[in-house]
Amino acid sequence: MTAILKVDTIQDTSGNNIINESSDTITIGASGDTISIPSGATIANSGTATGFGIDGITVANTFRMTSDLSVTSSSLSTISSNLEVADTSGQGSIGSAITESSGIYSFPSTGIYLVEGVFQCVRNGGSQWIQTTLDVTTNNSSYTKVADGEGSISHVSSANTSQSIRNSSLVDVTDTSNVKVRFQISTAQSITLKGNTSYNYTYFNFIRLGDT
Repeated sequence: MTAILKVDTIQDTSGNNIINESSDTITIGASGDTISIPSGATIANSGTATGFGIDGITVANTFRMTSDLSVTSSSLSTISSNLEVADTSGQGSIGSAITESSGIYSFPSTGIYLVEGVFQCVRNGGSQWIQTTLDVTTNNSSYTKVADGEGSISHVSSANTSQSIRNSSLVDVTDTSNVKVRFQISTAQSITLKGNTSYNYTYFNFIRLGDT
């Protein structure tokens, strides 16, 4: 024999709500209550769980350079062209997208992000020194260097030589309108920053690790 109990609210003997349903929202307990899950019990979730403080990784995006870029400046300059979201079959992303405009990257939500740049640099003959930086603004105006990657290409006559440089930092995004990042590069003479539209060569990762 089965039975159905139809109520909107279940209360304890003191009149405090234990379970309440209103407009398809079910509330268990009230502010200040402790809801205890017994040892051995299992909570199975097939939907979306929010508000627990640790939601796992909710944003993960990769940008990459689509083609080679010639770098000739001895002063740091922002990498602002030949950029796309990595989209080759088998590559993926999580959550809302990071957005890019003129080499400035904006975040879709607040949180602590791991931001990483990988730069594949090539020169045909001649030794070379290269500097890359990851810069952060917290006021959508002035930038501060938070990571610096440097490398050199040793001289090999009449042959391409390469150097992979990496830099990364945790970025505290407290305000999506004001906290943004950029990647810069400089070289004493001229190099080629490698890019490809089919796979990651020079690329930038953005992973939200948790709440700020």
